[in-house]
Amino acid sequence: MSTAPSKKRKRDAAQDESAVTLQLSGQPLEKLGPVLASFPALQPPQNTPFQCYATNKSDTDAPFHTRETVVAGEADTVEFFTSGESATPGCSYLVGIHDKRTNTTTLRPAPLHILARQVKALKNLQSMAATADERVELRNRLGEAFGTKKAKAAIRAAERNRVDVDAMQGVAGHLQHTIQQNTSSLPTQEEAKASADSSRLIPAYNADATRPEDVYPLHNIIPEAEFNALQVGAFRGAGSHDKRVALLPYTRSKWIEDHLFLLFEAPRLNKNNLKILMYISAMLAFRAAARSVNDQQALQSKLPNVPSIVIDGLLSRFTETVRNTNTAKTTSQTETRLLTHMLALCLRLDDFATDTTLVAHDLSMAVDKVNMLFKSLGCKIEKLDQAQLKRLGLPDSVAETKRAVLKVPLQFPKTRMRRAGR
Repeated sequence: MSTAPSKKRKRDAAQDESAVTLQLSGQPLEKLGPVLASFPALQPPQNTPFQCYATNKSDTDAPFHTRETVVAGEADTVEFFTSGESATPGCSYLVGIHDKRTNTTTLRPAPLHILARQVKALKNLQSMAATADERVELRNRLGEAFGTKKAKAAIRAAERNRVDVDAMQGVAGHLQHTIQQNTSSLPTQEEAKASADSSRLIPAYNADATRPEDVYPLHNIIPEAEFNALQVGAFRGAGSHDKRVALLPYTRSKWIEDHLFLLFEAPRLNKNNLKILMYISAMLAFRAAARSVNDQQALQSKLPNVPSIVIDGLLSRFTETVRNTNTAKTTSQTETRLLTHMLALCLRLDDFATDTTLVAHDLSMAVDKVNMLFKSLGCKIEKLDQAQLKRLGLPDSVAETKRAVLKVPLQFPKTRMRRAGR
């Protein structure tokens, strides 16, 4: 008489096979080990190098995670360093490395460093303590702006009574000395311009480029790993234009539809341009799904056919983390950065002369606002002449349409200076 095998025995065997073994590292604790870092305010770029330094070289025999160490790193505009703030008392941290072959996780103690940051452009600026007279002056300004008539009259009376004619002698020399003292730490015009250029919400650029295509290198906008992850096979296998549009993450863009049609009408498909078009579509879908940036599963469903590495890259570059939490959110600055990166890609596909009206319609934005974004990239908003129309292969009927044209040498809009009132 045959008997059925026990299901319980199979279940126990499966549990034994999936069990993970935990073990402590056999490496001596005195040797250099892993370090945990927390960035409460500003996240550094992923390629920022960090170094670990020992502040007390006499305790080399102590375990690494108990030594007095400092972690420091430097990005283009910000320096990061251990703040000296200690972690929660009584807490210890372990870093684990899992070996899939042996199903074993090896743990090793690691110190936690809470990092502070310092903006390089503000590093040499020295704060000046306000004197009692300055505090009174500031308080009087608030009273003049928001006080009652009685308070304003009292302020004027106090000012009249405070004037000392004898103290006015030699005031010119005093003013000159104060001006020199207060302006000694101010940046020069060149330093201020360089600081403003480095803080622009645009892709990394080459100010010395001699060709428009070299101003914004492609992989400064789309990292090479994300670009290689985009696959064009499904588009090549689609039998019609409508089926290709349906494969896009964002299907409500007339600009993308027109370019997709032109790509497949060409004698030879340009796969790199198709990948750029797919990435622009992913950026539009990411912008439309801004409320789902905290839900990875919901975000993935709203960006169909987009590789996870591309979604992770969009989250890391175009969202901010709420302080003291792991919550991601979009802000006006991150949206502006997303739009300028996307418009730089549009310029590349349009041979650096983009119809801003069509793009503004797809973005549901005013044309003037889109023009300002193109200007922030160094573009001129102008009509094309006959030579430019011929070079781009455009008909004469679009001669009156204004386009964003990227020219070299690169020039950004100048800040308007307000004239002092007379």
